[in-house]
Amino acid sequence: MPGSFFHHLFGDAARNFQAQAGSRASYARREATSDDGRDALTERELSFLAARDSVYLASVTSDGWPYVQHRGGPAGFIRPLGDNRIGFADYPGNRQFISFGNVVERGRVALFAMDYPARRRLKLIGRARLVTAADDPVLVEQVSHPAAPDAEAALVIDVVGFDWNCPQYIEPRFTRAEIEAGLQSLLAENASLRAELARLKEANA
Repeated sequence: MPGSFFHHLFGDAARNFQAQAGSRASYARREATSDDGRDALTERELSFLAARDSVYLASVTSDGWPYVQHRGGPAGFIRPLGDNRIGFADYPGNRQFISFGNVVERGRVALFAMDYPARRRLKLIGRARLVTAADDPVLVEQVSHPAAPDAEAALVIDVVGFDWNCPQYIEPRFTRAEIEAGLQSLLAENASLRAELARLKEANA
């Protein structure tokens, strides 16, 4: 059971609130499983990330301000790199480089990955580094998705901890591709009925 996530994120104030709410004993047991090392990624987490086409990336400025940015790409754009390491390619955007600056200055990030239809979410924390194509073109190519080549850089994250959240309050949402896939049988039936209606009209003309 992952414990490093809680060990790193629970502060004294959070623990006090848990004690007041009656949840401290349960979380203390989970936190105790941590050796202050890392929560090892399993096939469950890697498969979940491989199916995502969108995540939220959180970082912290040098002044301590939190910053959250969306990252997306074709499903599978988050690539496993072995040894609890994941990465994804970065492409030209608005050239603000806020997340990049935070990674260089602070090096700590969080990822929030959502599966809205299944009402599942995975939170990860880790230490990140920026790798440019000039620094390591092989690595940047490794994390680049075949459908989106020519990345300028890669964000590589050594995952320290993760936690799966309950589905409470997650409203199901569906992408266009998911809706179209779900409607295939209805569309096929509709096309068949239209063809039959046209045949009957022609026969009775």
